[in-house]
Amino acid sequence: MSVQAEPSNAPLWTPSEEAIASSNMVAFMKFVNARYGLDLDNYAALHEWSVAAPADFWDALWDHAGVAGDKGHTVLANETAMPGAQFFPGAALNFAENLLRFDDAEPALLFNNEGRMAKPLDRGELRREVARFAVVLKRWGVGPGDRVAAFMPNCPETIVAMLAAASIGAVFSSCSPDFGVRGVLDRFGQIGPKVLVACDGYRYAGKTLPAHDKLGEIIEGLPTLEHVAIVPFIGEGPKNLKAEDWQSLLAEVTDEPLTFARLPFAHPLYIMYSSGTTGVPKCIVHSAGGTLLQHLKEHLLHCDIKRGEVLFYFTTCGWMMWNWLVSGLAAGATLALYDGSPFAPDERVLFDYIDQAKINVFGTSAKFIDAVKKSGLKPRETHDLSSVRMILSTGSPLVPESFDFVYDDIKDDAALCSISGGTDIVSCFVLGSPLLPVYRGEIQARGLGMAVEVWDENGAPLPPGGKEASKGELVCTKPFPSMPIGFWNDDDGRKYRAAYFDRFPGVWCHGDFAEITAHDGVVIHGRSDATLNPGGVRIGTAEIYAQVEQMPEVQEALAIGQDWQGDVRVVLFVVMKPGISLDAGLEKSIRTKIREGASPRHVPAKIIAVADIPRTKSGKITELAVRDIVHGRDVKNREALANPEALALYKDLPDLRS
Repeated sequence: MSVQAEPSNAPLWTPSEEAIASSNMVAFMKFVNARYGLDLDNYAALHEWSVAAPADFWDALWDHAGVAGDKGHTVLANETAMPGAQFFPGAALNFAENLLRFDDAEPALLFNNEGRMAKPLDRGELRREVARFAVVLKRWGVGPGDRVAAFMPNCPETIVAMLAAASIGAVFSSCSPDFGVRGVLDRFGQIGPKVLVACDGYRYAGKTLPAHDKLGEIIEGLPTLEHVAIVPFIGEGPKNLKAEDWQSLLAEVTDEPLTFARLPFAHPLYIMYSSGTTGVPKCIVHSAGGTLLQHLKEHLLHCDIKRGEVLFYFTTCGWMMWNWLVSGLAAGATLALYDGSPFAPDERVLFDYIDQAKINVFGTSAKFIDAVKKSGLKPRETHDLSSVRMILSTGSPLVPESFDFVYDDIKDDAALCSISGGTDIVSCFVLGSPLLPVYRGEIQARGLGMAVEVWDENGAPLPPGGKEASKGELVCTKPFPSMPIGFWNDDDGRKYRAAYFDRFPGVWCHGDFAEITAHDGVVIHGRSDATLNPGGVRIGTAEIYAQVEQMPEVQEALAIGQDWQGDVRVVLFVVMKPGISLDAGLEKSIRTKIREGASPRHVPAKIIAVADIPRTKSGKITELAVRDIVHGRDVKNREALANPEALALYKDLPDLRS
């Protein structure tokens, strides 16, 4: 299929009638129609009902998904309070019980570490490992509400630790081993963990990186720790740390039945962290029930996952997509885990993994898709990929040209679902639907049960499909189960309310600059706090990147607004491809590309070549940190960055003084 040959308003992909009819979403729609005497027959109608009747929707989802637990008598109390609404206030459930409820013989976990494939783990083996570590935790005195922290790669042992903690009602929190000591302590130091599970090292880009020195400092910096378990990921073990060996701990435990503490729906499950680039990270507390129900909705209905399908997401344990991936067990999926560089030994490694593991739902970042495109690899010519029916992308907006690349050079018969949400809700506001076509550059739909709108600065809803007039703040006007319980150490809720509800009282303001399209899809134009405002006109940075990063000479770009002579001017930083220099002719070409592809207002006043762009641990570029450096302000938490040394490239630039 040639994407370029199609009219611009034609879909790139449309689900077959057979796929729609056999989808979990249609089965759910029939269930809802029978239960409530409705006649819903398309996604728009289902979404409208799910938002208009939230108690009925979430109640139906609980039953249709077969949630293990006692539902109680009330679905939604304080229905209009944001924050303050309570979902299933009388319910009792256990997160781990729901993830481990399927047949023991079914495959549970696959693991690949830069091409090294480990032995698959079936559900029975996973359950036994979880039971053993749960016994260890109980012997250590861990109970409901205690914190278990993990400094770990994305490997089976991390999932075992999380499920064991959840089975007894402990609260789990994780960082990936590429975090520096300060970054780990800024996070775990706030929550006072009783137990730390850590690796002895990790592998990245072909290198083996021991973690003992970092671990020693981390352990000393966490005075609440009572026990440390070291997973011999690179084969070195505890190595004289105040710690015990993971394998020995589990080997010493005799097999005991795995039990589950059924606790309230709002019992804390995870503590996750904001990026922390503007200060110490906020500790965001998510509930067991809210996380479970929201993820079941997204996996079963939006991703249409069937029992036994293989689900993959390229993620570390420091990004919310790890938590999202793990919940796939509750939908009956086999999880394909990967740790390491997605380009080691080369750009083929994840596509090799697709063919080896027969991955059905393949999730990655927009930056990965762009990087594969720029590498010259055309996976449809080098790999089979016949197992893939859905490709997910998140982390940053997926530009229209990346849609073209996927359908031209990766796979033309898969649903390409760009998704967007965040750590704040450990899930998505907008994502895919198996009932809808895919349009170039658009996210397919607003999530079921999510009352998502786009508002102007005065809090008025914006109409769909109006181009510039449609762009504004992404908001959610009604409560949903995966809203955080709150922030850790924020007893009066002041910080929590300030983060999401101060802008529009009683309405969740997410901080994304977005628009709803004529197809009722969604386009995210970047973070609204990074939105440019030259001449008083709001411009999304993603609109600039979508043009610049098409150019073969440009590897990557970052745009900020610089305060200048009483206004704001757009400054564009570009990383050039190796061997290419930024000269006057190329600057002119960049400006022309932006002017013609976006608008004259998007054209930067300054274009500056840099060697690197600072990014967070999850790979997102950090416009706000660069903006602070350019304006002479200190970046408060450099430990949140994967490459903090890159900030020095933006300090006191002569070109920005004229």
